[in-house]
Amino acid sequence: MVTDKDGYMHLIQYLTEHLGLFEGPENNAAATETVMELFEEQLSAQIIMVCGQNPQLSFAQRNMVIREIDAIVYDLEEILAKVANHQATAEQSIFITEFSGLIKNLFDQEIDHLLR
Repeated sequence: MVTDKDGYMHLIQYLTEHLGLFEGPENNAAATETVMELFEEQLSAQIIMVCGQNPQLSFAQRNMVIREIDAIVYDLEEILAKVANHQATAEQSIFITEFSGLIKNLFDQEIDHLLR
């Protein structure tokens, strides 16, 4: 659905280009959540929004969306393995929010095509 599209590959590339943001010292953490907790929280909120905006999605289609999110979280865990459990900084939190919104945009586009 999403993870096999060019847009997703571009987002992963965008993340890898900004890995330096996640490699700084952990001592200026601004959030109580870890980097992965923030990613999971933000992605969950975005997917709830996607499903809420598209009530016509079937149960099978919603499950497909959930499986895709699981795959995305797995990819994020692989890419961010060294820093996943670090407390997130304010800059990281902003980036994670932005990145999660971009993931939502991918789902919005794919669901739009799916429901046509």
